[in-house]
Amino acid sequence: HYSLANYRWVFSQPEFGHYILRSLWLSGLTIFISLLLLVPLQIWLHIDGARYRKVIDVLSLFPLIIPVVVYAIGAQVAMPMAMQDTVFELPFLYAMLALPYTYRTIDIGLGAIPLKTYSEAALSAGANWVKTIGIVILPAIRSAILAAIALCFALSIGEFTITSLLHWDTFPTWINDVSQGNVLGAITLSVISLVIPILILTLVAFVAPNGKRKATNE
Repeated sequence: HYSLANYRWVFSQPEFGHYILRSLWLSGLTIFISLLLLVPLQIWLHIDGARYRKVIDVLSLFPLIIPVVVYAIGAQVAMPMAMQDTVFELPFLYAMLALPYTYRTIDIGLGAIPLKTYSEAALSAGANWVKTIGIVILPAIRSAILAAIALCFALSIGEFTITSLLHWDTFPTWINDVSQGNVLGAITLSVISLVIPILILTLVAFVAPNGKRKATNE
């Protein structure tokens, strides 16, 4: 029969809050690292680094080509020793795993605006590059930024393989452990983990067009 018993069981688990919060803040840190890396890089490529774009375009596809096992172990070994022993290594690995998607999302957003005109106008008005990026460029590509955030969040909140290979515990790995004793509870957890990214993507779908219309009106 149909009931909410399994949902009540999920929320009664003492580990539920711990692991969902861990996955959320790891996803938030992944988003921060991705934007901090990609936005300045993409702006430079569009303004002054066009000759390097083809090379970086190819490099950004490597996470899709390299097997996950090789990527996880190799990337971890390449990190500083202090980083390898903490859960903070995961956001950097997640950010690289999301790179093929976030890179192209931001690239499309920057390609849709007259970036050189905006940057030259801001610099000639006395703004430095930090202000130019924060006040002029980021609002102009808000839709692309929100889409990149949604994609990065959806990938990192549900990432299982790398986390499991490196022996860390997050919400997806906890679901796998719970499924050993309660299959229906694990299915319920999987539904919850699916609904959260869908809600984020839906929010982006409503927010991004509003920003576009506002910019058009201004």
